[in-house]
This record gives sequence, C-alpha cells and structure tokens, in this order.
Amino acid sequence: MLAPLVDEDGAPFWEYAARGELRVQACAPCGELRFPPRPCCPHCRSFDSEWRRMSGRGRIWSYVVPHPPLLPAYAAQAPYNAVVVELLDAPRIRLAGNVVEAPDAPLNSVDPARLRIGAGVRVAFTRLGDITVPRWLLERS
Repeated sequence: MLAPLVDEDGAPFWEYAARGELRVQACAPCGELRFPPRPCCPHCRSFDSEWRRMSGRGRIWSYVVPHPPLLPAYAAQAPYNAVVVELLDAPRIRLAGNVVEAPDAPLNSVDPARLRIGAGVRVAFTRLGDITVPRWLLERS
C-alpha cells in the first residue's frame, strides 16, 4: 500500500490520527479552517495556527471505482473505492480515503454498489506500516 508523505505542515494531522482523533488545521486569529495544512492562512495571512477536533462524521462528496486498478499494488484488491468525504462540521474541508467495512478491512470490503453521493460516513483509523490513516465507514440508515 502507498503511505502518505508526512511533511512539517501536516505532521500534527498524522500525530492526532495515531491517537484516533480527526483534527483540521485552523487559523488561530481568524478561525478559518484549512486543509491541506499549510504554514500561512490564505484569508488573513497569519502564521499562527491550531488544530481543531472534528466530529469524524461526513458525507461522500465524490467517489470512483478504478477499472482497471491504476497501480499494481492495488490490483489484487479490485474492485475498491476511492472517496472524497466532505466533513459535516466543516463542509469546505474534504478528505480523500476509502470506505471499508471495518477499520482494518481490505479496501475491497464494501460493494461499490452501496456507495452513493451524499451517503453518511464516519471516520475510523487503521495502521499502515508506520502511519495511522483515516478510513470511512458507511453510517447505517
């Protein structure tokens, strides 16, 4: 599996994920949330930031089921999904990931026919090598 590249600006995101927390960078002076993390606020240009805890709930904003899988490392897991999730408590923040049946389930554990734009999801975390990544579980309706 491909692991994300951790840079200085995004390191706190991954540290919180390792603790099972979904946090988003916010500008300390103006409060504007931003993702991906970056050193300067695009709204007020402040370099002061903080990390706000999110509820971990969201909605599928977009998704794709690659046919055929584009990367050889993922071929055995096809068909799998790649989703973009819009956070409920921060609708302008969207995170990429996968919808799975359980945090440590394989990427192909959810039938792609179950995915819908607008479907409710909640975050779950799993360890991939040296890093903990967020994944998404469908909320039961």
